[in-house]
Amino acid sequence: MQTNRLASSLFTRARPCVISPSSRSYKVKGVRFASSSSKTSNSKSFSARTTTFFAIGSALAGGLLGFVLPHQATTSANNLAPNITKPQYGSPEDFQQAIEELKKIFTDKDAVSTDPEDVYNHGFSLNDYLPGISHSVIVYPSSTEDVVKIVKIATKYRMPVTAYSGATSLEGQFRGYATGGICIDMSQMNRILEIHEADSDLVCQPGVGWVEINDTLRYSLHASNLNLGIPLFFPIDPAPTATIGGMISNGCSGTNAVRYGTSKGEWFLNVTVVLPSGEVIKTRRRSRKSSAGFDTTKLFIGAEGTLGIITEVTIRLAPVLPTTVAVVHFPDVRKATEAVRDVMNRGVGIQCVELLDDIFMHAINNFGQSGRIWPIKDTLFFKLQGHNRTSLTDSAKVVKEVVEKHGGFGFQLARNDKEADDLWHDRKNAHYSGLALVPGSRPIATDVCVPVSRLPDLVYETKEDLKTLGLVAPIVGHVGDGNFHAQIMFTSDAELAAAKVVVERMVHRAIAMDGTCTGEHGVGLGKKQYLIEELGTGTVELMKTVKRALDPLGLFNPGKVNCPPTMMEFSISKNLFSYCAALSR
Repeated sequence: MQTNRLASSLFTRARPCVISPSSRSYKVKGVRFASSSSKTSNSKSFSARTTTFFAIGSALAGGLLGFVLPHQATTSANNLAPNITKPQYGSPEDFQQAIEELKKIFTDKDAVSTDPEDVYNHGFSLNDYLPGISHSVIVYPSSTEDVVKIVKIATKYRMPVTAYSGATSLEGQFRGYATGGICIDMSQMNRILEIHEADSDLVCQPGVGWVEINDTLRYSLHASNLNLGIPLFFPIDPAPTATIGGMISNGCSGTNAVRYGTSKGEWFLNVTVVLPSGEVIKTRRRSRKSSAGFDTTKLFIGAEGTLGIITEVTIRLAPVLPTTVAVVHFPDVRKATEAVRDVMNRGVGIQCVELLDDIFMHAINNFGQSGRIWPIKDTLFFKLQGHNRTSLTDSAKVVKEVVEKHGGFGFQLARNDKEADDLWHDRKNAHYSGLALVPGSRPIATDVCVPVSRLPDLVYETKEDLKTLGLVAPIVGHVGDGNFHAQIMFTSDAELAAAKVVVERMVHRAIAMDGTCTGEHGVGLGKKQYLIEELGTGTVELMKTVKRALDPLGLFNPGKVNCPPTMMEFSISKNLFSYCAALSR
């Protein structure tokens, strides 16, 4: 039963929302929604051999072993905090007592689960390469008060706590902990609480998905003028099944980032959070801006559940504007990425610009969901935005002129809204198309981000690495903001080791270009070993200081984000250098 409920929560659809013209109250599933009145360094300095050896060591330390030994990661390789002792967690007997107490407090038989399949599914993902680690128990709260009760029991018995939302994370953020722990599944906290149309914002719980929010707005019955829908939407658009809590915690973005920015912008106005102490705080009021003290909302954006558990959110909404889609092909990735840089400097209305390389275009054809056969060429998908059809046509003319100057060919502009939706659907299906390209494979879906001017070099050099190592890896990029993803497929341990070498080289190049190890996937288990290189010892220690201040027992999502590999991990990985170096040749 728990497994079925989990599956249904990931694919829940929106329900119509009726707006009363007299009371201006919005109702969804019987809930009233109050409404306001309308009155550097150069990357080529890395030699292949030096980078490969350094890459393999970090990949093995952070990837193969980092997920197994996080409870030992309290002292970094650089000895950042030598006087901090590692957290002390409860015994198996303590954990069993905690589970029994949870069952007494949550009397609904479906609210607490120790079913082996359930606890494993919550600590495993087919979308990444990290082995699964089961939790001890899954708890399904329905309110902030429920979360407080869970946290207090976890504190009493020194039991790790991991929040679980849409399960779309790609760096192991919701993996279990080696000693066991409590997984808090937020799927029952999935309501939209208030819609403030006049203020262009919305209050919701963390388990609601961004797609469900936009569907609710789109299909709401606006009784005051008999039009269908509220002309607002939430523009942050990661994986379709992502939910608001996970989106905040991972600091995500998506295809719309080139126009609307990321979750670290002002799209999340405030959050209600249960701290590790069990205290409930709200980070700010609902006003569009505030300069009152620290921006504590952003403290929890990208923290991956290590500082608190989000139970309520106020999000900003944007007006819906007309869009259309254009597609153009290129002889190589370098010309395509250079064309994007030129287009962005023309100031035309670009909502999204996405690069799919030739391998991804082959994957889309192979997947068979497109309805068309694409040329197997590096391709750009543009989503153009404007106030009317004329402005869209004018923008398309500018884009066509620029891309053809850079060798683009086969430019096609959607003739109507349906064709635009169909074209964009091919782009949004890219991830699943890539997964189907190599039967029986699993992916390392990794991302980096660099200043836009450096993107052509980074993409080109990464593709050369992939070709040299014989790996199948479709590349897709949010190229308007310098962010690109490689979906590296592997079917064996040898291919996995080689894939990790590629990831290491990508990351070190990106950081050398004054970029980041992750543009939107977050850190989790897979990227934590790069934080000192990217941010510096002082910044990482500041993050650890904040963690220790809020979570002195180290209970919230331990081993994630800012716990560098231990000396033990480095020592073990040295013995594997020669093996992986041979694989990479």
